[in-house]
Amino acid sequence: MAVTGLPEQDVAQVRSWCDQRVPERVRDQVRVECEEAPRHLTVVERRPPWSPQVGPDWTNLPVARLRYTKASGTWTLYYRDRNLRFRRYDLVPPTVDVGDLLDEIARDPTGIFWG
Repeated sequence: MAVTGLPEQDVAQVRSWCDQRVPERVRDQVRVECEEAPRHLTVVERRPPWSPQVGPDWTNLPVARLRYTKASGTWTLYYRDRNLRFRRYDLVPPTVDVGDLLDEIARDPTGIFWG
């Protein structure tokens, strides 16, 4: 287990998946990254400042959240709604294989993750 209590191998898998989402040649324009918290991982899309007035910080848009339940060893997928709250994505059940949820985010059959 990682310091946060999340399985290290799963965290590494999500980080690797994020790294592979955007080709190296355009990472100055957009990035997909993973933010780690004690019980979940959040996949975020980052973009550079579009104007000098907004400052030097990249903006981030949370795309999906992967919550881990230690007791069952399962991951559950969440999407962000229009009110900026995360809601359970019910088209895939909780799973022990975080890769199944990453596949669903990439596939995005409803357009809820990537638009």
